[in-house]
Amino acid sequence: MASVLPLLSVVRINMFKISIIDNRSQRKLVVEGRLIEPWVDELRTTWKDASRNLDGRRLVIDVGSLTVISREGEDAIFDLMKEGAKFSCGGVLTRHVLKRLARRCRH
Repeated sequence: MASVLPLLSVVRINMFKISIIDNRSQRKLVVEGRLIEPWVDELRTTWKDASRNLDGRRLVIDVGSLTVISREGEDAIFDLMKEGAKFSCGGVLTRHVLKRLARRCRH
């Protein structure tokens, strides 16, 4: 049983998930876990793919369930902001990161 624990730790450390929730007015990408390499490109690709065929719906990236955002993850969020991506979140720290990046985007 002791040999299973390191494997579970690795899985937990590298956890990343993007769920897509569609309704009549909005398509939401719910991003969970750790926004670190190699998952940063997955966010960019998923946003680009989700931007197609919106049929008038809004596209929102919900980052409220992120536990870690690496420097590369911040760069990806910043790049998506510059391309017009809209974000939502619930946590204080994640909200602080988004506000800081949004200010940087406006300058």
